Amino acid sequence: MTQEQGAWQVTYRGTIYPWHCDHVGHMNVMWYVGKFDEATWCFLMDLGLTPDRLRAEARGMAAVKQEISYSRELLAGDVVTVRTRLLEVRERVIRFRHEMLNAESGEVAATTDLTAVHMDTAARRAVALPEAVRRRGQALVDQAAEGGGDGIEL
Repeated sequence: MTQEQGAWQVTYRGTIYPWHCDHVGHMNVMWYVGKFDEATWCFLMDLGLTPDRLRAEARGMAAVKQEISYSRELLAGDVVTVRTRLLEVRERVIRFRHEMLNAESGEVAATTDLTAVHMDTAARRAVALPEAVRRRGQALVDQAAEGGGDGIEL
């Protein structure tokens, strides 16, 4: 496997409802972002940044960059899966990619690359990720670089 193929994990499954669709009949961009956001929180929890931990330590994650590409329309009734792969982990920053797939056809409907910063929510400044989270993240990045780990369980 190439790095592009390795170390993916499913982080979201859901359905497109009629109220997700715009005036031309396909899912509106705001819902892509919303579903990617839900996948992000599942991914962060699997990395060790659980809701309880973030609240107890007065920490949070802030998206500082997001780039989205739309490839295929999604329609009411479509079932989607989002899978996620960690691209990079640094002291305070993680970069990751989500792919949203039409679960029936397997076609990629959209991708997004995100850069997020770990922050102290009281001081409102970036702080180091917990060491265990960085180690777990780096192991995922390394595994992808070595070409393994499709569907990895955290």
